[in-house]
Amino acid sequence: MYLGIDMGSTAAKAVLLAADGREVLRREVLPAGWNSADTAAAMRGKLEALGYDLSAAKVVATGYGRVSIPYADAAVTEISCHGRGVSRLFGRDCTVLDIGGQDTKIISLKNGKVRDFRMNDKCAAGTGRFLEVMANTLGVTLEALFGLAEKGGGVRISSLCTVFAESEIVSLAGSGRSREDIAYGVCESIVEKVSALCGRHTADDIYFISGGLCESGYLRRRFAETLKAEVFSAPEARYAGALGAAILASEMEG
Repeated sequence: MYLGIDMGSTAAKAVLLAADGREVLRREVLPAGWNSADTAAAMRGKLEALGYDLSAAKVVATGYGRVSIPYADAAVTEISCHGRGVSRLFGRDCTVLDIGGQDTKIISLKNGKVRDFRMNDKCAAGTGRFLEVMANTLGVTLEALFGLAEKGGGVRISSLCTVFAESEIVSLAGSGRSREDIAYGVCESIVEKVSALCGRHTADDIYFISGGLCESGYLRRRFAETLKAEVFSAPEARYAGALGAAILASEMEG
């Protein structure tokens, strides 16, 4: 078997492929916790408890904590793994939007391979962590945040820093703005920042969202409207990095 583990900053995802390198035997996700090595051990324990013997499995790790997985045979960058994973899931040339907990990656795929990429890893603004902080400030889940945003409008979060943006939200709430309007402003901030990153990277007419925000129909629609392009995704896209790592494991020699 072939195991890919995407050790992100907020969640660890795993994909286990059969001996043919194509059949997905299992997908699993766990909270990342504070220690990547402990989370990796918990992931292995969970898979083995489900009856999978990993003693002879090839393992490739990727993600924020990829160097902290002691049983991995190799560690590979998220760029390569998300590229391979999305190529398997989508099967078309596109630009991948991966909005992670600590960074945002824009990856151009051509003929199933990574042609170019750009990252925003200098600030939490424009990342999943930004959305989590803002949702917590509003006292709602991420899913509820998107639902509120669909009903709101008329608010723009001007702060480029997550800390200052949080203060701005508190001020907006104090001035009487509704949670719907504030949620709209929060989501628009993400859409604007990621779309601007896309504009500096490349112009494309087909995009694919991978990672933890892949199931947000609201964000997908707003990206499509802002980028003036088709934007696709799939529930399995949350596991794109882990899938790509498992595919690379299946291609390892020896």
